[in-house]
Amino acid sequence: MSTRTEQIGGLIAQKISDILQRDISDPRLSGLVTITGAKVSADLRNAVVYWSVLGNEEVWKEVDSALLHAAGYIQRLVGQRVSLKITPILSFAPDHTMEQAQKIEILIDHLKPISEQTSEEK
Repeated sequence: MSTRTEQIGGLIAQKISDILQRDISDPRLSGLVTITGAKVSADLRNAVVYWSVLGNEEVWKEVDSALLHAAGYIQRLVGQRVSLKITPILSFAPDHTMEQAQKIEILIDHLKPISEQTSEEK
């Protein structure tokens, strides 16, 4: 990605985050969803918006459904708030990075007592 597309992606992610906090009344999206980034195509016609949420698989599915349902409205608001010739067509994709990092952290925490026992035996 070029610097320009990265900047536009960051701006779009910020605007969508604001929109979710202030303009969306769907209870499935209120306060739970974190926009983690946006990747804009080189021609600026498409953008994939990455999101994350705390909760189980059911919560993830509900948020995914709510974002799919609200995508057109969110895209219209982004078009009004970001000055671009063409408003990118938005698609939403879950970002499981935080969830995976948490699992790795738990695994590391479980390994610490084993490594401590090994060092005490020496």
